[in-house]
Amino acid sequence: MSTFLQRMYEGGPYFMFPSLLILIVIIILIVKGFLNLKKDDSKTLSLISSIGLFALIWGVFGQLLGLFQAFDYIQMAGEIPTTVLAGGLKVSMLSTLFGAIIFLISRLGIIALTWLKK
Repeated sequence: MSTFLQRMYEGGPYFMFPSLLILIVIIILIVKGFLNLKKDDSKTLSLISSIGLFALIWGVFGQLLGLFQAFDYIQMAGEIPTTVLAGGLKVSMLSTLFGAIIFLISRLGIIALTWLKK
């Protein structure tokens, strides 16, 4: 659990913690969809889809802002070792990776709900 929190802070708390809240909302909506399988609840499916896509874009946005900030620091510092650059690029991808995972969970939930309703 401590590694998870460390990665959350590394990826930027302004993007990672809202993404975690988005994941919780998606899981709640998927569970709600499973509990209401008999009803035609296309609004829930649409909401899961929209929120999942937002999570993906939110992660990419966090990465882009992080990269811009990193490039500003690199420009001010001049030359930096490639290991530092590689580490920075790895950290910048955490928010995109988390957003992609959330997007995949939302898509899998939609697929499962659609399949079970038919």
